[in-house]
Order: sequence, then structure tokens, then C-alpha cells
Amino acid sequence: AAAELAAEPGADLPRMRLAEHVAADYQTTRLSLKAHPMAFARAGFAGEGVSTCAETSATKDGRRVRTAGIVLVRQRPGKGNAIFVTLEDETGVTNVVIWARLFERYRRQVMAARLMLVDGVVQKSPEGVVHLMASRIADRTAELGRLSATHATEPPASRGLEDLHPGYPQTHGHPRNVRVLPRSRDFH
Repeated sequence: AAAELAAEPGADLPRMRLAEHVAADYQTTRLSLKAHPMAFARAGFAGEGVSTCAETSATKDGRRVRTAGIVLVRQRPGKGNAIFVTLEDETGVTNVVIWARLFERYRRQVMAARLMLVDGVVQKSPEGVVHLMASRIADRTAELGRLSATHATEPPASRGLEDLHPGYPQTHGHPRNVRVLPRSRDFH
């Protein structure tokens, strides 16, 4: 409404898909209130027989299950005989236990994955605490690149400039060049 500004024609931009909104939210604010990234990958994972975190929690003790989720936390307390990983999807969380000898076999997948697929056996305590005792681990981070069509020809969306250029300050650069998902909260 200012007299010194000229009239501008409206910009007819295409509407963003919900997955693109979520990717943009994670890139700029590190979270999204619109949806969880796993909700967009769910159909593909369901086709592979992968359970949600809620389904894993409801599975009977001693049953084999496959579940996938965003890595929230990796922990290796004390002497490090076990590694604990918390996975999150659109339905909740799954606590994964990885014994040290299995960790050595899957070290790269455990340490690098932003989206992790775990095969294992459900273990329920008398108090109702559920753990997934891992037997196989896969890094499925590449699935996150499918959130946004704009990332189809770029490096995987989970990588930021600090991954492509070691030493690059994470606080600089364009917001589109940051990770879709922030680093997990790891304690070693």
C-alpha cells in the first residue's frame, strides 16, 4: 500500500506437496508439525513387511520383527557391552539393543544411519518395557531423499555441506543445503 512501491503481479507458484513441506521444515527448523518423515516412506516399508514402532511394541515377547525409524539417540554406556538406539516413526518409538559383537559387524550402519531398519526379536520385561534385540541392521537413509522432488538430482537429502565439505561451518550456507534431519543425540 506504500505509494513508492510499484504494483507487482501475483506469482503463480505450484503448490508444495506435503512431503516437500516436511522436508523444508526439517531443513530450516529441524522439525515439522505437519507430518513425520516416516509417514511418506511407510507404504514402501510396509510392502517389505516392516512393522511400525507401535506394531513392534504390541508384538508378543520372543517374536521376530522388522522395524524402521528415524534415529533419535545412540548410547553406549558403561563398559559398552550393549549399544542402545532409539528409533522414531509416525506411531511412536522403538528401543533397540545391539550387543557389542553385532555392533562391530554393523558399525558403519549404526553410526551413519539417519533412518535405520532393524531385524530382531522383541523382548518384553515384566514391567512392560519393550526392546528390539537386533540381529541385522541396515542404513536406509537414502529413503529420506524421496521426501522432496527437488532432491531427486542432488546429493542425498540427509547430507549437508558439512558432510560434502569437511570443516565447512554448519551455521553458514543456504538453508536448502542443510540436512533434512538433524544429527541424532549420541552419547558414547
